[in-house]
Amino acid sequence: MDLRYSDVDEAFRARLREWLSNELPKIPVQPARDDWSARRGWDTDWQRRLFDAGYAGINWPKEFGGQGATPSQHLVFLEETTRARAPYVGVNFVGLLHAGPTIIAEGTEAQKTDHLANILRGDEVWCQGFSEPQAGSDLAAVRTKAVLDGDHYIVTGQKIWCSYGQIGDYGELLVRTDPDAPKHKGITWLMLPMDLPGIEIRPLKTVLGSSEFAELFLDEVRVPVSCRIGAENDGWRVTNVTLAFERGTAFVSEMVDALRLIDDLSPYVTDPAYRRELGHLAAEMDGVWALTKRNVTQAARTGVMGPGSMMIKYAYSELRQRLGELSMKVLERDVLAIDAVGEFVEERLRTLALTIAAGTSQIQKNIIGERVLGLPKEPRP
Repeated sequence: MDLRYSDVDEAFRARLREWLSNELPKIPVQPARDDWSARRGWDTDWQRRLFDAGYAGINWPKEFGGQGATPSQHLVFLEETTRARAPYVGVNFVGLLHAGPTIIAEGTEAQKTDHLANILRGDEVWCQGFSEPQAGSDLAAVRTKAVLDGDHYIVTGQKIWCSYGQIGDYGELLVRTDPDAPKHKGITWLMLPMDLPGIEIRPLKTVLGSSEFAELFLDEVRVPVSCRIGAENDGWRVTNVTLAFERGTAFVSEMVDALRLIDDLSPYVTDPAYRRELGHLAAEMDGVWALTKRNVTQAARTGVMGPGSMMIKYAYSELRQRLGELSMKVLERDVLAIDAVGEFVEERLRTLALTIAAGTSQIQKNIIGERVLGLPKEPRP
């Protein structure tokens, strides 16, 4: 793609800027971090404003309720909303960036009809039920069991790091439907209605004091077979579709925010060595941004994310962690005394998780080596 923006893109940017300048002053004050009922209302209110104005699902196909915008317009949208500090997708991160695109790519017509418009309007919030205590980076090691019983699966097991489980209407759930198959072959992808009997949610606190994660316990939960995405035991392939979205465009807004943080840090950087390091970070982030543009274009053309998505997550998370480390070296004690740079403290703590969440850097390098570069797999012990 042409990495420069066209006149049409810039006209779209101007219209969006005008809308944001008119709309942002109207939104109420953001609620407290742990007031989940209020946070859901605040986030979904913004999503409905986007929907009513024609900006929801900017990159989704029109036939599924989206705007069918070009890849460059999608990136303009993310740039402008992030720079204006508009609300992010918030509590419906999973629905808008993971589950919705997966349903578009792999779901039945009935599933698309039942869920996509509700996600775009903000009427339906999703959570994620992938990781387990013994299946984090090795996601294919999931043990949550699903046994077919007529037109239902009986599901029993435990999930951890369930994003927004305490307010989700549906969850994306990985289960093992064939315990005798090789671990990548016996997995199924289910949509989990979160109001079913037998579901228990226990919130988890992070080092930042937030509670967006939860443990999910399932005790003989009867999930309709109609909630299955793809074929039984084909869940690992479907999961990789989901993870490609998570590792690709899901980080776009965060990359724009990282570029802003580089600009915000720059006035405090006086040491020549630190300025050189900051310049390297800015240049590398620009490179990842260019790869993102290429990746978004490929997704628009083929309907699925390409191999670039596997590299974006690794490169971005490592860069963001380096930026956090540099900010601490530059600001030293000032981070505790200057309100204007206080966000860098939280930023540094948050970046500790980036090289672990959505696949550790070590796992990502293996994926890149094997699936992108075609290198032989490591010998199994």
